Amino acid sequence: MDLQTQIRLTRELVDIDSTTGYEGAACAAIARILRDLGYTVVEQAVSDGRVNVYASIDQPALVFSTHIDCVPPFFPSREADGRIYGRGACDAKGIAVAQIAAAEARRASGATDIGLLFVVGEERGSDGARVAGALATGSRFLVNGEPTDNRLALATRGVYRARLHTSGRAAHTSQPELGESAIEKLIDVAVTLRDVTWPADPDLGTTYYTLGVVSGGVAPNVVPPSAMAEILFRTVSDHDEVRRRLSAAVGTIARIEEVHEVPPVRLGTVPGFDTAVFNFTTDVPFLAGWGTPFLMGPGSITVAHTADEHVEISELARAVDRYITLARTLLD
Repeated sequence: MDLQTQIRLTRELVDIDSTTGYEGAACAAIARILRDLGYTVVEQAVSDGRVNVYASIDQPALVFSTHIDCVPPFFPSREADGRIYGRGACDAKGIAVAQIAAAEARRASGATDIGLLFVVGEERGSDGARVAGALATGSRFLVNGEPTDNRLALATRGVYRARLHTSGRAAHTSQPELGESAIEKLIDVAVTLRDVTWPADPDLGTTYYTLGVVSGGVAPNVVPPSAMAEILFRTVSDHDEVRRRLSAAVGTIARIEEVHEVPPVRLGTVPGFDTAVFNFTTDVPFLAGWGTPFLMGPGSITVAHTADEHVEISELARAVDRYITLARTLLD
C-alpha cells in the first residue's frame, strides 16, 4: 500500500463521524476496505449497530489493534503543511491505516500471520475491547495502537473514575439558616482533596486527579439541596489505596459512587526502539487474550482530543516501517 493510498484512506475514515456511540459507518468502511484486500472479516456486534471488526488471512501469530471511536466534536479532514488534520487523525484512524499497510507489506513478503482488530468505545469505557476476547484465536502478540510518537510504551497509567454526591436542604436564600448548601459541602471536599498525598511509582510518577464535571443546585435564589462532582484519577498503582485515601478525605460529607476503572499496565519492549512512559490509558487491559501486549503508534497525545488534532504524513510512513520491523522482530 503506497503512501498516497494511506493518505486517502486516512482522510476517508476521518471524514466519517465516529464519535463514541456512533461508530457504525466507520466500522462498515473498515470492514469493506479489509474485504476488498482479501481478508476474512468478522463483524462482532457490540451494541446498537456498533461492531468490532476482526480480519485475518490465516491463523495470526500477531494482531495489530486500535480503536475507531473518537471524542467529540467531530470535524472533517484537511491536508496542509505535510499533515492530515481532523478528528481521529492521530487518535486513532491514521494508526488503523498504518497498521493495515504494515500487515499488507508483511503479506507481500509471503507471511500471512498478521491479524487486524479494530474496536469501538475506547474513549468511554472500552466496551468494544471488553467483548473482543470472544474473537481471540491464540495469537502470541498484540500490538495496540495509540499516539506515542512511534515509540514503544514502557507503561501506561490506569484510570479510576468516581462521582462525589453531596446532600443538603433547600431553603429560600433570604433565610439561608433554614437550609444546608450541598454545593458548599462539595467545595469543602474539593479543598480537602488538594492536601491528600496520592500513591506514587518510580516509573510512572505520582497519581493525580481532575474534577472534570461539577453540577448542582436548582436556582440562584434557592439554597442548593444536592450537588455532584465527577473525579478522574490517573493512577500508577493498585486502586485500593486510591479508594482508601479518597474515602478518608471525603469522610461523611459526600457519597462516593464508583464509575469506571482501568489498571496501570506494564508493556513489552524490544531492542532498537525508542521507549517512553505515557500518562494515558488504553484498551490493553481488556485485550489480555490476544497475547503479550505492546503499544506504539504515530502522532502525539499532545494534539489528540484538541481542535488542532493532526498526524504528520511522514510519521504515518515511519509508523508502517516501525510496525513491520516490530512484527519481524517478534515473529521471525
